[in-house]
Amino acid sequence: MASYYGDEFHGKKTASGEIYNKWTLSCAHKTLPFGTRVKVVNLKNGKSVIVRVNDRGPFVKGRIIDLSFAAAKEINMIKNGVVRVKVLVVR
Repeated sequence: MASYYGDEFHGKKTASGEIYNKWTLSCAHKTLPFGTRVKVVNLKNGKSVIVRVNDRGPFVKGRIIDLSFAAAKEINMIKNGVVRVKVLVVR
């Protein structure tokens, strides 16, 4: 399951030290190294996006990745908020 960052995180520091920008294609993952690029596929509609890991999380049981607002918009998950996804490392 994937979720996305709320607006309240825009402009705040991420775990990597970068400032979160909701308009970039980035994500949070619990274990993948910072800078890793992953392809996230929305299993409901088949849309995908490539994002870069720059933060840690999500810290909600059952979720594996938090996407930036821009990335969530790319795979059409804004309305649902949380969707089933497949995550593939593309490096």
